[in-house]
Amino acid sequence: MNVSVSVAESLRGALAGLLDGLPPRQAAGAVERLIANYRGATPTDAPILRDRADVAAYAAYRMPATFEAVRSALEAFADAVPEWAPGSHLDVGGGTGAATWAVSAVWGGERSVTVLDWAEPALALGREIADANPALREARWERARIGAGRTLDEADLVTVSYVLNELTEADRAALVDSAAAAARSVVIVEAGTPAGYARVIEARDRLVDAGFRVAAPCPHSAACPIVPGSDWCHFSARVSRSSLHRQVKGGSLAYEDEKFSYVAATRLPVTPAASRVVRRPQIRKGQVLLDLCEADERLAKSTVTKRHGDLYKAARDADWGDPWPPAEQ
Repeated sequence: MNVSVSVAESLRGALAGLLDGLPPRQAAGAVERLIANYRGATPTDAPILRDRADVAAYAAYRMPATFEAVRSALEAFADAVPEWAPGSHLDVGGGTGAATWAVSAVWGGERSVTVLDWAEPALALGREIADANPALREARWERARIGAGRTLDEADLVTVSYVLNELTEADRAALVDSAAAAARSVVIVEAGTPAGYARVIEARDRLVDAGFRVAAPCPHSAACPIVPGSDWCHFSARVSRSSLHRQVKGGSLAYEDEKFSYVAATRLPVTPAASRVVRRPQIRKGQVLLDLCEADERLAKSTVTKRHGDLYKAARDADWGDPWPPAEQ
């Protein structure tokens, strides 16, 4: 069993254990209330995460999706810096630590790990389930406000996942600037919505201005070729659905797709993809249609047909978010 699969299974087991003794209806109710709260549909004059039951239910519901999205972004980053692995990791706004699990899935072995978050119940639960992951047993879980006025400690890798949406514009800028000053590499993940993509692009521009090179998903560090407001760049990660997912969302599928936008930037020497598949490939009879972001800073469409031989076979196996062409081609 490879490291990534082993870590994912350990996380699923740890999250399943959180719900032992918690009535399914109570867990589902807590998740539905929290979703409404995060969407601004309920008053916020009380703490969003009220107690351990709230945190456990929400972690069991959201951590798998966050883990898969961050893991996907990190794998694309690792492809661009294949000889490097972080010796230290700082997860900003990490809550229960989904991104720390993703880092351990992509780069095996131990490293210094610190998680910062303002919600003490989330940190406590993250510390609890970290016992199931040997790479996280010595991690530090620190309560801290995120944003302006916070100077981050130095780390090889800083991750910021699903956090920028909770901050003001000024705090977003301060956080990205602080991450750029503290880290050799920064990976930022947001929801795969137009607003999430806009926050990622804003962060990407600040990182490039600070001297970082974009490792993924972009095949270049120039301006994004998407005309603002016309479209948005996002990707998809498949997530196994638990019984709690099915109860909250309904339906019977064993999986769902988490849409996310991201940027991975670094001060390291980097070899980005020649181009990136930015839409789900369309397979037609005898041909595959690919939407690509290319190294010459433009968006392009490519049609790969049977006459392309092995490249056609590779195109049929290509997935949304993959580099193109495959390395072996």
